[in-house]
Amino acid sequence: MSRDPQPDWLAERFSQGHVADYKPFVFVDGEGVRCSLYVSGCLFACEGCFNEATWSFRYGSPYTDELEERILADLAHESVQGLSLLGGEPFLNTGVCLRLVRRLRAQHGRGKDVWCWTGYTFEELRAGSGDKQELLAELDVLVDGRFEIAHRDLTLPFRGSTNQRVLSVRASLAAGRAVPWTAAREARSA
Repeated sequence: MSRDPQPDWLAERFSQGHVADYKPFVFVDGEGVRCSLYVSGCLFACEGCFNEATWSFRYGSPYTDELEERILADLAHESVQGLSLLGGEPFLNTGVCLRLVRRLRAQHGRGKDVWCWTGYTFEELRAGSGDKQELLAELDVLVDGRFEIAHRDLTLPFRGSTNQRVLSVRASLAAGRAVPWTAAREARSA
């Protein structure tokens, strides 16, 4: 059984500004070629988590200006579709995530998409602290919800259990409710 972090818990209270890993030019953390940043620290502690080492907020190494410049240079490559934020828990590391995403948006606008995986639900984030709402507003796709081992399904794209959702953030914010990414995607192509 996972813990139940509250959406009003502030990242500044927990985050140590560490990252577990950075992987450029990957194909598994979202659609297309991606640059994936794994932040350190998660309070959900979901049973069966595939990345338990990242639960510690001091795991890995500090996020640095040099790493940020490397990520932005990699993201500038024409074959890269966007950035993926994973963890750990990105919404308990908003200082690192917002810093990077704001620079990405300043350089590329919405030309590069941003995906994020979180144990929080869309509804919890909308009701959460200001930093969570700010990060949410910068995202394109949100994979939300705690991983539940009782609902594990390894055949699902981009998620590990049937309770988790893949959402279009902009469509969800506009509608005031969770809108599946596939539905938003189909509406754009119609």
